[in-house]
Amino acid sequence: MLEITCNDRLGKKVRVKCNPDDTVGDLKKLIAAQTGTKWDKIVLKKWYTTFKDHIQLQDYEIHDGMNIELYYQ
Repeated sequence: MLEITCNDRLGKKVRVKCNPDDTVGDLKKLIAAQTGTKWDKIVLKKWYTTFKDHIQLQDYEIHDGMNIELYYQ
């Protein structure tokens, strides 16, 4: 079980628990449930890497306690 911190740099900081074999789209849906936004309007980035919805978290080497930047379209 992973705990990932997502920060939008505007005052919202969300902690989400998920599994390593979940996809980025599943992570977006968990974030959307906590923030109240639509999941398809969320963009997840780490530096300049934009995460794609169909790829698993373990393939991006996202580990427990990792911080991800949260953007809105």
